[in-house]
Amino acid sequence: MDIPRFGIPEKLADRMSMAEQHDYLRARLTRRGVLRTSVATAAVAGAGLAASPAYAAPTTLTSRHTSTHVDGSLVAPFGRHLAYGADPRTQMAVSWQVPFAVRRPYIRIGHKPWALSRRIDAEVRHLTTPELNGGKIAAAEQFYVHASLERLQPGTTYYYGVGHDGFDPADTRNLGTLGTFTTAPSRAEPFTFTAFGDQGVSYHALGNDQLILGQNPAFHLHAGDICYADPSGSGQTTDSYDARTWDQFLAQTETVSKTVPWMVTTGNHDMEAWYSPDGYGGQNARWTLPDNGPDPVNQPGAYSFVHGNVGVVALDANDVSYEIPANFGISDGRQTRWLDRRLGELRARRDIDFVVVFFHHCAFSTTNAHASDGGVRDAWVPLFEKHQVDLVINGHNHVYERTDAILKNAVRRQVPIGERTDPTRDGIVYVTAGGAGKALYNFPAPDTYEGHVVDRDSVDTYHVVKGGGKAAETVEWSRVRYTGFSFLAVEVQPGRHARMKVTALAESGERIDHFEISRG
Repeated sequence: MDIPRFGIPEKLADRMSMAEQHDYLRARLTRRGVLRTSVATAAVAGAGLAASPAYAAPTTLTSRHTSTHVDGSLVAPFGRHLAYGADPRTQMAVSWQVPFAVRRPYIRIGHKPWALSRRIDAEVRHLTTPELNGGKIAAAEQFYVHASLERLQPGTTYYYGVGHDGFDPADTRNLGTLGTFTTAPSRAEPFTFTAFGDQGVSYHALGNDQLILGQNPAFHLHAGDICYADPSGSGQTTDSYDARTWDQFLAQTETVSKTVPWMVTTGNHDMEAWYSPDGYGGQNARWTLPDNGPDPVNQPGAYSFVHGNVGVVALDANDVSYEIPANFGISDGRQTRWLDRRLGELRARRDIDFVVVFFHHCAFSTTNAHASDGGVRDAWVPLFEKHQVDLVINGHNHVYERTDAILKNAVRRQVPIGERTDPTRDGIVYVTAGGAGKALYNFPAPDTYEGHVVDRDSVDTYHVVKGGGKAAETVEWSRVRYTGFSFLAVEVQPGRHARMKVTALAESGERIDHFEISRG
């Protein structure tokens, strides 16, 4: 019997949805008499603070690996990461990790590093992962801590420190552990945000992080496939899983995410069958994201927020993917209906100039690996066009690729490097920014690892159709293609002639693409 994917026999895994994989794992391990239910959560309370969204604690495993509380002075928090709340002007979530169970974790905040507030209790979310790969990878216990801050002042920089009994961030010996964050302004001001997908843990991922920090972004968008604890992510029997990869990832990213809100969505590698029937129990434990989506608990990667004159919408494309259908239809259409409503609300606001949507699976891409997902095209592209979305950012394909302005699956306007486009008449530009750090993909020959390609007349590629088949197509919309590690930096200028200047930067700092979006 083959047991690679989380211990699932080969014949079963080939036809299991995420929920079926979860049920099988739970039934298999329950028969051994080792399961119990964890209730390791606590309310977030304190002056100016409110509890985070409802959290369904995952079932955990009782074993010799279960931690006891240790001397808090010996345990230092790590992996700090920020996220906006639904209103970035007044809400911020601060999350971190501790390697062992600690007593009474908390956060301190203040306007100066020497004037932090009194301690405010935080919430612990505890994950236990058994040996899911035939014993090849050890079991893991992980402790994630969260504090959701509210009633903050717009456009204000705060200092914060996280701690627990025995480790006080306000202690002069620990002042080097303090971080800062800045809330969104009450009125539109110039700002920059950055974006990529498919990061993982690598030398290149760390290099991109440092370049991003140099852009001084107001926030960062991560389009899914965050750490690759499941390195295959395809639901096949060859998949494996190592929960400790998350420890490495959060430590790697902390240099940026402790200061810059790290707004993530869900990729196919981020569905982890052990923790919950939808595969998102692990994500709920590690991240606190805006709770204004169609289902904050069962679909945490779908939400929206507004920063200045830009409305941002995050989507969970696992819900509509024809290529990797483990969670296909998970929202029963609720996410798509919510998307229609939310785009309409954002477009109707006079204070919002631009609407940006980001998610994992590509609507338009030409790589050999995944190309385009017909499920995304069928479900969401008509809504993007209906509401004149200004920019769509994807990951999934580990390259940089940028389209011309597309309307109804065809080029409405060519947008060479350095040109300007107007979504009110030209259609939508789609950017695949999947070069964050994971191993790179190829484009169809002759464009394999030869830098960017401009002004191609046509490209032979395919898109995935319902049922998983591939439909060949020859397209003219692939404008800029680059096979290297890279990320997006978007400079937003509000005002009478509002514009977004979109730039793609290689890990060397070289500018490989740029274009401008303005409306009307």
